Amino acid sequence: MAKQLHPTPNLDELEKGPWPSFVTGLKRLAKDKDYMVDVLGHLEHSYKTRKGYWKGGTVGVIGYGGGVIPRFTEIKNDKGEAVFKDAAEFHTLRIMPPPGMHYDTATLRKFCDIWDKHGSGLIALHGQSGDIMLQGCTTENVQPAFDAINEMGFDMGGAGPAVRTSMSCVGAARCEQSCFDEAKAHKMVINTFLDDIHRPALPYKFKFKFSGCGNDCMNAIHRADMAVIGTWRDNMRTDNEMGKKWFAKHGMNELVNDVVSRCPTKALQIKDVKDVRKDGHISSVALNDAQCLEIDNKDCVRCMHCVNVMTGALAPGKDKGASILVGGKSHLKIGSLMGTMVVPFMKLDKDEDYEQLVELAQTIIDFFAENALEHERTGEMIERIGLVNFLEGIGLDIDANMVNSPRMNPYVNTGGWDEEVAKIKAKKAAA
Repeated sequence: MAKQLHPTPNLDELEKGPWPSFVTGLKRLAKDKDYMVDVLGHLEHSYKTRKGYWKGGTVGVIGYGGGVIPRFTEIKNDKGEAVFKDAAEFHTLRIMPPPGMHYDTATLRKFCDIWDKHGSGLIALHGQSGDIMLQGCTTENVQPAFDAINEMGFDMGGAGPAVRTSMSCVGAARCEQSCFDEAKAHKMVINTFLDDIHRPALPYKFKFKFSGCGNDCMNAIHRADMAVIGTWRDNMRTDNEMGKKWFAKHGMNELVNDVVSRCPTKALQIKDVKDVRKDGHISSVALNDAQCLEIDNKDCVRCMHCVNVMTGALAPGKDKGASILVGGKSHLKIGSLMGTMVVPFMKLDKDEDYEQLVELAQTIIDFFAENALEHERTGEMIERIGLVNFLEGIGLDIDANMVNSPRMNPYVNTGGWDEEVAKIKAKKAAA
């Protein structure tokens, strides 16, 4: 039986609202663990003094340079002893998840049993890098905990200045909007960079994320140094019967207010059937016998909103692939950054297509390793050296789709353009 709980008046306040509280979960674990009793006491002290008391250090498992996040208490008495001695250490193990984060219940139960035996019992599925976060463990229990997890077939995740553990959406396994094989791309990339995950050797962390469509369920665009986002480059597919059923159920008001008016590029119009344009980039879906919804595909940016609302009536096109964005990150040096488009469309059908994706990833990581400053993310490096230098460094031709923000001035001074074109052609001919 665990020892008596410390008084936790500040933490108790977090249980009084209408929503479930993590404090309740910690107290439940503390019923059987002295470790969690002192974790609660430690956290209460932090709330009371408004200060964090965990410091880093060095903890690892045999054969790995990263994957364990060490935490040692700084709450000490006059003799230098930990005040909350049973929670003097609170290390976290990062474990690689399967692509698409597929688990069966037997696997999840094994994780729970291992962490209940060796750790606090506190598990987070998942961190921002996708890791299974096994939180709260003493130094002596880190190795036996990982050994048991490794026997299940799971490997250590990334930590420190390394390629980090990746995330991919459930994608083609369950989602009809998927535009490429997310799990295959995830697996090939991770298998290639496994050593860079386990043995940190980069200026700072580098994250991959794979989302099967523009819904970006993995938050790749604003969280990944290299984001692979599913897309298509032909016309959106339509189904007239599904369109009529949707319109009969939802009506004109919902169509106008929730679909047409929310298109970011105004690519949607409601028209009489006889007035639909015949251009090759136009597709349409019937609403009834007289009206239809017209889609101007050359203006469509594949944001997925209309497809989400009218699923079945509208669907991604058949010529599918992925867009590659580089440089997404959260705060730190220059604030949050969204990824910059560097490959507008990459076909991902055959094995050689996925090998091309891995080659691009290797080129970007090599350039990052050679040119980034210490503690600098890819996006920050690009901001410092300029996008043109980055693209030249990784061997990609400049494309209009790579712009960071659209022009505000529609007027363009074309003076000197012909001379520049002639110089470029001469340079290529000489090469």
